Amino acid sequence: MEYGQLSWTDKKVSRIVHGTIMLHENHAEEDFKLLDAVWEAGITTFDTAALYGGGTCERVLGRWMEDRGVREQAFVLGKSCHHNGDRRRVTSYDIAADLADSLARQRAPYHDLHCLHRDDETVPVGPIVDALNEQLDAGQIRAFGGSNWTTARIAEANDYAASKGLQGFVASSPNFSLADEKEVPWEGCLSASGPGKAADRKWYGDQGMPLFTWSSLARGFFAGHLTRDNADSVRKSMDSSSITSYWHEDNWKRLDRVHELAAEKGVAVPLIALAWVLQNPEVDVYALVGARTPDEVRANSAVFDLVLSTEERDWLDLRRDDR
Repeated sequence: MEYGQLSWTDKKVSRIVHGTIMLHENHAEEDFKLLDAVWEAGITTFDTAALYGGGTCERVLGRWMEDRGVREQAFVLGKSCHHNGDRRRVTSYDIAADLADSLARQRAPYHDLHCLHRDDETVPVGPIVDALNEQLDAGQIRAFGGSNWTTARIAEANDYAASKGLQGFVASSPNFSLADEKEVPWEGCLSASGPGKAADRKWYGDQGMPLFTWSSLARGFFAGHLTRDNADSVRKSMDSSSITSYWHEDNWKRLDRVHELAAEKGVAVPLIALAWVLQNPEVDVYALVGARTPDEVRANSAVFDLVLSTEERDWLDLRRDDR
């Protein structure tokens, strides 16, 4: 496992982030075995959200951390303020309420990083930054950032924070994978993938802002079982958001090349796509991977034994025709 060092914590932060959306109280015993395998693999970073599973995901994670006595070694990224069908929920009330509920479910006193799950650009950044600093001062979060926030809004928020002597956003959590996301899988999602987002990646790099990226394997597009030739037969088993977002010709070309390079190197297809994300030279990436079995956890951890050359990276991303 590889670890990064973040400015606001002394913890070892694993470059692979374990997504917890698959956890559920109905199969907590099996989930404990999964989380044990995650920990044994050296993965110390966990992605959670108030929205996930109506709270059941956080309850299982919290029980496991408490039972195993690892909360002070684990790095937990929590999220609040996802919109619902009735209103857009980016207010000081929603930040405080979602955070309080999440911490109660996780049986924990704080989040190592707390991100706003969505933005509401009709709301001025000032009250949002003020509210997050209140939670920071109360010790309930150690740092904060935005998930699906534009770089312009993050910059605006950080300008406000600097003018008031407050803490600003220190991290971002957008989509990022080798595939170029053509359509958003859910309303309000933002991606840092593809040639059209080069300016955003440069901004993050210039700011030294780490990215905790989701859909590292493009919602199963690079999971290994999909090829251009079998697309029709596996379509029904694929997530519909993967189809609308990624089933486009340039991404098929990327997938063809991933399969080709994986065969040459004798590794699994997902490792090529995951290595491409983790070895990105433009930004500091911590990649969210939603492994569902201990075997998947162990397989994904082998990514750090794989090194892609600059030529291979550019070839996979269609930026050159040879390698």
